[in-house]
Amino acid sequence: MSNPEMIRVRDLRKTYRVGEVDVHALRGVDLDVSRGEFLAVVGPSGSGKSTLFHILGGLAPPTAGEVWIDGVDLRKMGESQRTEMRQKKVGFVFQKYNLLPTLSARDNIALARSIASVPAEPPGFSDTLQLLGIANRLDHKPRALSGGEQQRVAIARALVNQPAILLADEPTGNLDTENSTAVLNLLRGLNQRIGQTILMITHNPEAAAFADRTVTMRDGRIK
Repeated sequence: MSNPEMIRVRDLRKTYRVGEVDVHALRGVDLDVSRGEFLAVVGPSGSGKSTLFHILGGLAPPTAGEVWIDGVDLRKMGESQRTEMRQKKVGFVFQKYNLLPTLSARDNIALARSIASVPAEPPGFSDTLQLLGIANRLDHKPRALSGGEQQRVAIARALVNQPAILLADEPTGNLDTENSTAVLNLLRGLNQRIGQTILMITHNPEAAAFADRTVTMRDGRIK
């Protein structure tokens, strides 16, 4: 199947069993994300945003429905194939930066390449480091970096394998207003300058305003 969309979701459903109760986290989600689009998914806690994020990133299987990422049908993937997709097609940015404290910023970024068996930085990646404003901070360990700088390193790590889609889960949740604005401007810049497709989930309408388009989730559905 050839898809013009970077993400295509149809009638996506996810049900968890908690004790003797079925929890319907997703209740028939339809979503298209175009190549090069910056989409924000907004909703309160418990709306299904994080479940959607984990399924799109290949971190959890759906109960039912169709999920296509960059023309690939996730339903037909085994665990090893999903792992490879996570390493090569998807970049993850989380609220907690998840940097290894014993490694420098440079080595944290290089580790992502090593895990995905990518031998060298992609052409032009130095320009991305300049855009992120961390080119002169690469030899520092996380404890010597501010929260905003740590998040920029985490974004660089997510981009080093040239992922088709960047998934950002509350990327400014641990940052103050100034650093939040800086990181959101950087995401917007990556989208505009290199055409990076970005899906960001957030509870913050002000953060969502940096995206091209916003969709709202509530009770496991897109409204």
